[in-house]
Amino acid sequence: MKSIKLLLLVFAFASSMMTFATNPKAEDKKRVSVEVSQQIQDLLKNPEFEVERNMNVTVKFTVNDNNEIVVLSVDSYSNVKQLSSFIKNRLNYKKLSTRIQSKAIYILPVKMISVV
Repeated sequence: MKSIKLLLLVFAFASSMMTFATNPKAEDKKRVSVEVSQQIQDLLKNPEFEVERNMNVTVKFTVNDNNEIVVLSVDSYSNVKQLSSFIKNRLNYKKLSTRIQSKAIYILPVKMISVV
């Protein structure tokens, strides 16, 4: 019986220490990152053109004081201008509902998947 009480006490102590050990700022950053990624994903849905093959691009952007996305560059290995202009048109000056640090440069990998 003593060993069960001791085991429960150790478990309670360990779980309380784990609660204090978690970093709320890191969790908040992760949540914000997921929310912003989801918003950008929603903005890039349903392109006007047919994606013939899977394409990977890297989008560099910043956020202005009005919490709007400003696309700095769209880099891809295939150098598809149609995809680049699509991303710029869909993202440039679109307001984010989640507040993030302005004037920082963010890098976002984007994967366009073919449905053909």
